[in-house]
Amino acid sequence: MSLDTWLAFAAASAVLLVIPGPTILLVVSYALGAGWRTALPMAAGVALGDFTAMTLSMLGIGALLAASATVFTVLKWIGAAYLVWLGVKLWRAGGRLEAEPRRDAASAARMLAHAWLVTALNPKSITFFVAFLPQFLDPAGDFLTQMLIFEATFLTLAFANAFTYALVAARARGLVRREGTIRAINRVGGTLLIGAGVAAATLRSGH
Repeated sequence: MSLDTWLAFAAASAVLLVIPGPTILLVVSYALGAGWRTALPMAAGVALGDFTAMTLSMLGIGALLAASATVFTVLKWIGAAYLVWLGVKLWRAGGRLEAEPRRDAASAARMLAHAWLVTALNPKSITFFVAFLPQFLDPAGDFLTQMLIFEATFLTLAFANAFTYALVAARARGLVRREGTIRAINRVGGTLLIGAGVAAATLRSGH
């Protein structure tokens, strides 16, 4: 794996993670209700959930790669189209972050488990990874090595992102609930997603 590929993966992952989704809504909800103490267990739960979904996705991608190079290439094209679709959807999304404060006094273990389940069992997570990861995989490279590097990178970023959201929500409640802030995040993220999908398709068509 080249450094350029890893940097592109890390940058794209960071953009995708910062866009508010069901997992971030849960993190913000707990932080609004219980404060900064939720940050560590929620971030750990999110990372574990992403690890579960990402591992299942990578194993499926590995099976496709081993079975047929043609099927793998088709998957990459579908993935590029999926990234563009996600970007358009984000552009059309509103600017409201619907996260009501959770007043229940949950333990750290319960918060961690809740974040893990919401992240790992969301069907969109596995679908997303199946579409996203092939854009950066080198079919000629060692699959296991690439899998370990991509997972370690994504999970580190996922933990840091969830942890930051929890701290910001706990200390600046007005900011994370401000319509303009969320709209700006969605539009920047949407633009970058569309760009990533178009770039992936363009690069492949040039070979």
